[in-house]
Amino acid sequence: MSQPSAYQALTASFTRLHRYGHLAAMVSWDQATMMPPKSNDARAAAQAELQVLMHATLTAPALAVQLQQAEQEPLDTLQRASLREMRRAWQQANLLPASLVEAQALAGARCEHAWRSQRPANDWAGFLENFREVVQLSRQEARLLAEAQGCSPYDALMEKYEPGMRSVDIDRIFSAVKQWLPGLISAVMDKQSHEHVLPPQGSFPVEQQRQLGLSVMKLLGFDFDAGRLDVSVHPFCGGVPEDVRITTRYREDDFMQSLMGIIHETGHARYEQGLPHALLHLPVGQARSMGIHESQSLSFEMQLGRNPAFLALIAPLIRQHLGEQPAFAADNLALLYSRVRPGFIRVDADELCYPAHIILRYEIEKALIEGEIEAEDIPALWDEKMQAYLGVDTRGNYRQGCLQDIHWTDGSFGYFPSYTLGAMYAAQYFAVMRRGMPDLDQRIAAGDLSAVTDWLQQHIWSQASQYSTAELIEQATGEALNPEYFRAHLQARYLG
Repeated sequence: MSQPSAYQALTASFTRLHRYGHLAAMVSWDQATMMPPKSNDARAAAQAELQVLMHATLTAPALAVQLQQAEQEPLDTLQRASLREMRRAWQQANLLPASLVEAQALAGARCEHAWRSQRPANDWAGFLENFREVVQLSRQEARLLAEAQGCSPYDALMEKYEPGMRSVDIDRIFSAVKQWLPGLISAVMDKQSHEHVLPPQGSFPVEQQRQLGLSVMKLLGFDFDAGRLDVSVHPFCGGVPEDVRITTRYREDDFMQSLMGIIHETGHARYEQGLPHALLHLPVGQARSMGIHESQSLSFEMQLGRNPAFLALIAPLIRQHLGEQPAFAADNLALLYSRVRPGFIRVDADELCYPAHIILRYEIEKALIEGEIEAEDIPALWDEKMQAYLGVDTRGNYRQGCLQDIHWTDGSFGYFPSYTLGAMYAAQYFAVMRRGMPDLDQRIAAGDLSAVTDWLQQHIWSQASQYSTAELIEQATGEALNPEYFRAHLQARYLG
């Protein structure tokens, strides 16, 4: 029997890693949805052990030799792209000692688990006890990655989520948004003050909301043979492409939040389910970046979900599951889902205020990782920026302020810019779709959502990580990321 090539040997190792990742994703989903509270310490230890096993697999000395040998082998274009992504994963892992990987997994699990009760209790001081260790370990990781990659510590962490993007790019993009966003919010709020909107009359039982969400997921093409919907404290999309787990949270006095959360997470899920199945076991067959991932959820939630044509399409489903009432008329739903009102909570924010929430978090986490501020300084900075950007007073309100997000609990620093980058990518996609399909809104209103999903499947989902993010956007839209599409979209939707 002939010896396998170096590339074949690498493929076997990364297939093993993919299977470990499958298990890690499932125990993480269970931790967030079903795990009893007293199980957390044992689960954290098991998760840390699995992370160390995955790290050991990725840092095995044989991989370094095989990566070098594979460069000399006669590979086709796809295999070359695959080798590039393998090398990237290998480089990231080899810069971090196993002891740090284990410590981060344990500290993150402790902090996240405690946060679940500390947030509703408004207990910033209690949260800080665990959070300081998460910050210290994240700074250690950032320094190691930055020294090897020749970039700033924050850029080194952002590279994990949005490869190729740097904070100088984010600063430029966000600085421009800060120039025009406050004026646009003000103009839209003034315009909307003259509109008459009927508020929905609840309550809305959780099971009826759940059935509505399932009906909309079906309409959006979610494959229930390869995924499911559950409940968690913080909505998320997890699992693996073969078994996508999405969650939402319900309030009986407000169905709008859970429904849009489900539409958002279904966008993530459709991306995962649309990735090329023959390549899922390799890094090249997986999602390109978190900015691209968020562009899929925001394509579904913002570009499609809040489109009056789509709301007219699902209005009968809303009435079917929640009952008849005037507020569920299509034109009123369009007004409800386009309300602009600065508020405390990021995940509940309207499309216009959302970027301000992201800019605030980006500026704070960047300063924290770079050592310009300490964890203790976060509440005061949060209060200052919420007041400046949205006119909202969060003093002493940690629950609806700096404790509201799950991301920092496990050290996911560098992730937040992905949300607004995703909104910008999504606006650019839909501008291109509308150029090619001037009747797009009419097709959506008629129930032809394939006009959107086929475009995304062809240009984004099926491409996985064969190209860099910049190359993917240029091939899909004909130009590099252009934030002006996002601004034009907001002006057109909210000011006509």
